[in-house]
Amino acid sequence: MYRIMMADDEGIVLDSFSYLLKEEFGDEILVETAKTGRAVIELAERFRPDIVLMDIRMPGINGIDAIKEISKRDPGITFIVISAYDKFGYAQEAINLGVMEYLNKPVDKDKFLQTVRKAMRQVDVERNKRTKELEILEKMETVTPILESGFIYNLLFQDFFKEDIESFKKLLEVESDYGYMIALVFGENQDGSFMTNAAGTSVRIQNHIRDMRDIVKSYFSGVVGPVMANKIAVFMPYDKKEFDYNDRIEIIDVARSLVRRLNTQMDAIFRVGIGTIKTLDKQMISYNEALDSLTMTTGSVVHSSDVSIGCEYEDDYPVDIETALFENLRQGKIDEAMSNANLFFDWMMENYKNFADDIKLKTLEFVLRAESLAYEKTGDLYKFRSREDYLKFINNASDYDTLRKWFVDKISEACQNVMYRKEKRSYGVVDRALSYIQNNYQKDISLEDVSREVDISPYYFSKIFKDSTGENFIEYLTNLRIEKAKDLLDNTDLSMKEICSEVGYANQNYFSRIFKKNVGVTPTEYKK
Repeated sequence: MYRIMMADDEGIVLDSFSYLLKEEFGDEILVETAKTGRAVIELAERFRPDIVLMDIRMPGINGIDAIKEISKRDPGITFIVISAYDKFGYAQEAINLGVMEYLNKPVDKDKFLQTVRKAMRQVDVERNKRTKELEILEKMETVTPILESGFIYNLLFQDFFKEDIESFKKLLEVESDYGYMIALVFGENQDGSFMTNAAGTSVRIQNHIRDMRDIVKSYFSGVVGPVMANKIAVFMPYDKKEFDYNDRIEIIDVARSLVRRLNTQMDAIFRVGIGTIKTLDKQMISYNEALDSLTMTTGSVVHSSDVSIGCEYEDDYPVDIETALFENLRQGKIDEAMSNANLFFDWMMENYKNFADDIKLKTLEFVLRAESLAYEKTGDLYKFRSREDYLKFINNASDYDTLRKWFVDKISEACQNVMYRKEKRSYGVVDRALSYIQNNYQKDISLEDVSREVDISPYYFSKIFKDSTGENFIEYLTNLRIEKAKDLLDNTDLSMKEICSEVGYANQNYFSRIFKKNVGVTPTEYKK
């Protein structure tokens, strides 16, 4: 159905055009008419036409001004100007307004109908475009929460590669490398600084998660994570490294408004904690700050900066070096960890050379932290007396060079343990995967099948498989099957159908195409 509106001050013109349209298009169209500029503007608001046939010279508001006014409210309308007023200036202005055609009266019947058909095709194009946009929007409404949940999971649990985060940033249009976390906590009621019946409330909230996401998004345009127990994490990108005071106050005010609305519309009581600004790889710290701040007060909204969450350091303390050192250790980067260990020891020597006991204590603290982290990352067996000589060595160290060497060696050893265990696990997984593929390449196996066999996620398996073999899973499997096929072609009299089946392909034509793509000739040509 096309909604067509005509405007002309001559009734006979309206009648004749209406007759032509109804005779040609019948039930495909719905026609309304108006005789003045004001009437056509008012009619457009009520009728919402797809196509408008407009005369320029009408009583009161002229056609050009009417087009301008109607376009303000609905820029998607297709306009056709039909006028006896043959003046170039009006035609030029109409074209500038996006009018599809400018026809001069008297209009030939065929030309008139041809122009209307053209307008209908334009309407169809716009409708199809809108349909596709809505389909994309509908898909995004489904996909976006999944992407956002994955991004939040990666930020909080640091189970990612750098390229993962970059992919999420691109897909979610996150441009900043800094941000802060908001912790949304809910329950049936508030008891002091804690929420009651967290589990039951979480189950109820699941039925309204989409509505709650929409509400949160209307206040904070960040990345909203999934419901985790009775908590929701929201990541807010931020371009600065620290909060301005006024910005912080504004964020708190917005959070208060959000809590009031959620308490009104959701079947739960909400509180909001806000963490400090961190780089993306330290968002877990910001999230924990947000949660910890809620335990220190009974307020509905708390900013961690207001309750002094976290540790303060003296002005010249090398926080960046310390942070980098333990981050290197987590990732098994030996050279970087040793470099930062030496830099930290240099700082102690430059500032506290005359305080040997303090340097020894800090050295021991870092070594114990490094080893504890290594135990956590590798799952090695902890032995209670594995450090029995540490205190004795520290106390007997006669010079700083000896102490430095022990310190750096211990950091290196902990880092090596992390790296070795990571590599050992990767190599072990890949070896088992290769063995499985060798034994099952004749079957219809997939990446998911192999990753399930070695008991790790498909994504992580794909990553370590390519790192270890230099090929992705499909490339490796295809190359293996082609080599097996070549061997069968060289050394057996099996038919092509039998060889195709022997190397894991159900479709002979597909096998032939894959073979030619990899070898350069078809299996039959290769056999000859």
